[in-house]
Amino acid sequence: MGLFTGLLTLPLAPVRGVVWIAEQLHDRADAQMNDPGVLRAKIDELDRAHERGEISESDRDEQQEELLERLMGRSRPVDDE
Repeated sequence: MGLFTGLLTLPLAPVRGVVWIAEQLHDRADAQMNDPGVLRAKIDELDRAHERGEISESDRDEQQEELLERLMGRSRPVDDE
């Protein structure tokens, strides 16, 4: 049965490979987006941008809040309109 199943599903091998690659890319992107060092660096950059006058205080606070929520592992609730 294993050989028969293997032969029947052989045409799907490229699809399984693409799915595996997509999963690996997703895992790496997720790890990079939620890396504590990267998030802290982004928070520091927001402070510097505010000091240079590139963004307003309210924009800085809003973006920092989002980054802190990701750093703490919480997701922001979705607003239903």
